[in-house]
Formats: sequence, structure tokens, C-alpha cells
Amino acid sequence: MAILAIDAGTTGVTAMVVSLEGKALSRGYQELEQHFPQPGWVEHQPEQIWQATLAAVREAVAGASESPTCIGITNQRETVVLWDKQTLQSPTNAIVWQDRRTADLLSDPKFTERADEIRQKTGLGLDPYFSSSKLLWIKRNLPLVWRGVEAGVTAIGTVESYLVARISGGRSHITDASNASRTQLYNLHDGNWDDSLLELFEVPRVALPTIVANYGALATSYPPAFLGLELPITGMAGDQQAALFGQGAINSGDAKCTYGTGAFLLLNTGDHPVVSNEGLLTTVAWQHPSGSRTYALEGSVFVAGAAVQWLRDGLGFIETSAEVEALASSVTDSGGVSFVPALTGLGAPFWKPDARGSLHGLTRGTTRAHIARATLEGIAWQVYCAFESMSADAAQNIERLRVDGGAAANNLLMQIQADQLQCRIERAEVLESTAFGAALLAGLGAGLFSGLEQVAGLNRVRTTFTPGEFDSTGREQWMSALERENGR
Repeated sequence: MAILAIDAGTTGVTAMVVSLEGKALSRGYQELEQHFPQPGWVEHQPEQIWQATLAAVREAVAGASESPTCIGITNQRETVVLWDKQTLQSPTNAIVWQDRRTADLLSDPKFTERADEIRQKTGLGLDPYFSSSKLLWIKRNLPLVWRGVEAGVTAIGTVESYLVARISGGRSHITDASNASRTQLYNLHDGNWDDSLLELFEVPRVALPTIVANYGALATSYPPAFLGLELPITGMAGDQQAALFGQGAINSGDAKCTYGTGAFLLLNTGDHPVVSNEGLLTTVAWQHPSGSRTYALEGSVFVAGAAVQWLRDGLGFIETSAEVEALASSVTDSGGVSFVPALTGLGAPFWKPDARGSLHGLTRGTTRAHIARATLEGIAWQVYCAFESMSADAAQNIERLRVDGGAAANNLLMQIQADQLQCRIERAEVLESTAFGAALLAGLGAGLFSGLEQVAGLNRVRTTFTPGEFDSTGREQWMSALERENGR
């Protein structure tokens, strides 16, 4: 027996078939095109998400030595998708989590005067990052599309909800609690859509999916729609919550950071939602079939691996992302260069959607290698700021941090991060912890695992980075660059 995991990310869809021993038996991947119709706008075509999913799953299933018996799904969060309930076709593009078009909308006193109420209910601050303002933008700017929503013809959801609708042939319209908690329409404390927030953001409840647990009997695939496969969907979670689960961080006080397009730092806070005073987010980590919930604090850094992609695609410094480590390692320091990678604004703990990236300290002696090293340091300094805030909110010292994601394979970045945080960094055996976490949730939901403790031991530590000397000068230079460009 095995488990099919689908990870619908921002730049591509990964499918994995995972054994009950936690081994990846096969993998499929299909790149996903991002669309940038205007500065600050980021979109996906939903049909491309679906076709990429089918291609990745087809490749993974064909390459596996065992047939999957259940499905787990994880996804880029906050991205909003609309689709016709009958045809499953989408009347407009999906608005991606990175999109900043609603910044002006959220400056309306209608929202700013209720910012604290919103944060107390949802654990989320006012920012274009979340789904709520994206939906209001669609209502105000695409009235013909929204007419279908109000008529009950068009469904609303995030990416996992859309995929379940497609996989089930339109028979299921659900979302899990972890994804619902990222919409800014969900009340953390009672686990339901909040009527006052629906009214504030002008979203009809009837168009929203039913909220379900993160594992259990959730839905079933429809063979004519899904490559002839009839399998139960038994696990779902937003990508960062899935990674937390995939890292075995099931106990209060466990922490992980995933280095993907962005960097996402999460701390398990147990059954208590800690509403941040330090610019972090409070989120549902996962909901048990019994209805009880585990919560997490999150520091969302918008640009991590995307900064390396910018060096590759924007500046042409490297041909592949993997080359950045050798280039950055060819110098012993950044030569006084500081890079603030606010290429899509600044996330936690600053929340400045209009912030812009900047390079400081350039001289005639600056080389590509110095800028490459400053880029890695800039990624890590952003995580450092979120880490500091997390320690303050949780009133604890975090001594161990599990890491995963594509950029976590970069040894130099991980050592820089260990030095900055003065914390032991433990790199997981499985770096694709998002897909792995979805597989573990699905296995648990299908009864293939005995319980949480068995699941927690399946993703072992492969490499440990112990902290060296803290670079106080580098911190001061980076913080000074940050303050000069964007303020704090």
C-alpha cells in the first residue's frame, strides 16, 4: 500500500507516491506558469493548475512500484479561485497570494478601524496577502463574474478546494481548517466562517466551501475526471501546515522553517491560539476529526528562493539556482553589501506591502559573488526578524529549528542561518516536507498509521548545522539598509 500526495505550489505541481515507511517511491512534476498582467499583480490560470496536476499525478503513478490507496493534498495558500459549479471552468484567473493589488483597498477606514477586531478573530493583520480582500476586489472590478457568485452558480475556494472539486468531478466543495484560517474570513476561536467578516468583505456564505478536518474521510476521486482513479481523499492542509506536520513537529514548542519561493517559519503552540503582539500570524495548524484544533504562530517571509531566481532570471548572474552556493562561497563575506529582498513587499513582522527591494554598500570592488552572498544573508536576516518576534510572542527560546524546502539544500545558507539565529538547524531527510506532510495526513486519515507518534518519526534529521559566531556588524548593516529604504 502507498499514498498519493499532491503539492500544488506557486511555481509548479509535485506529485509523490509515498510508502508507509515514509519513502518516496516516485515523483512527478509539472511547472506552472505565473502571469503578471500589471506591476504587483500575480495570477494563475486555474485550468493550467488542473492540467499540471494531472500531468504530475500521471507521471508519479506510472513510476511507482505500488499503487496508491488514498490521496493527500497540499497547496499554495490564500490564492483565490472561482469556478462554475456545473462545468468546473473558471470565469477569471486565480489571484495569487503574492498579489498586491488590494493594498489601496485595505487603506479604507472601513477596514483600518476594525483592524484589531479582525486580528483578534482571525490571527491575521490587514494585508493584500490574504484571500478576503482579493474576493472583494473581484466583486468591485468584475461584476459579471461576481453575479455568478451571488446567484449560486459560481463557487469560491482556495487551491485545495478547487482541486478537490476537479478531482471529485464537482461532487465536493470543501476546504480544510488550516486553509480556511488563511482567508481572513474564518474565526479561529469557533472554527467557522465568521458572519461579521463575511459582511465586512461582502462575501456570500453560500459560495464558500464547507470546512472539514485535515484528515479523515473527506471526499472521493471521480474516475472519469481523475485518470481512472477512484481513491478516497483523506488528508488536506495548506503547504506550511503540511510541512510542519511532515517535519514531525506535532508537539507544542516544535518549530520548522520551509525555504521555498518564500520562507515560512512556524511554531506549534498546541491547543491554544496565541494572537501575536509582534507582527506574526496565528493560524490553525491542523484540525483533528474530533473537531479539536492544533494552532501555530507563523512568520511569513515573502521572498526566499525567489531572490535566487531573481539573480538567475533577472540579473543573469547564474544559469541555475543551485549555482548560487558556489558563487557566494567564493568570497568570505559580502564585502559590506546588504540586500533587502523585498521584491513583493515585506511580510512578517513588518507588513509593508509597498516596500521595495534594495542593494546597499556597493563599491567599485563589489562583484557578482558579493551580491550572491548578500542575497543569501538577506534571506536569512528576514527569517531572523521573524524568529526574534516568535520567541517574544511565545515567551520561549527556540533552540532547535527543523528546515526543509528547495533552498534548504544550500549548505551555506543554512550555516548562515544557524549563525544568525544562534540555534541548531536540523535539515530533514525529506526536503519536500509539504508533499510528505500531505501524505502523512492522508495515511493517518485512512487509518494506515497507528497515530501521531508513529507519523512524527518518519522524517528523520539528515544534517545538523551548529551555530558559530554571531555577525553583529552584518545585522546592523542589514537593519540599517532596511530602515533607510522602508522603515520598520
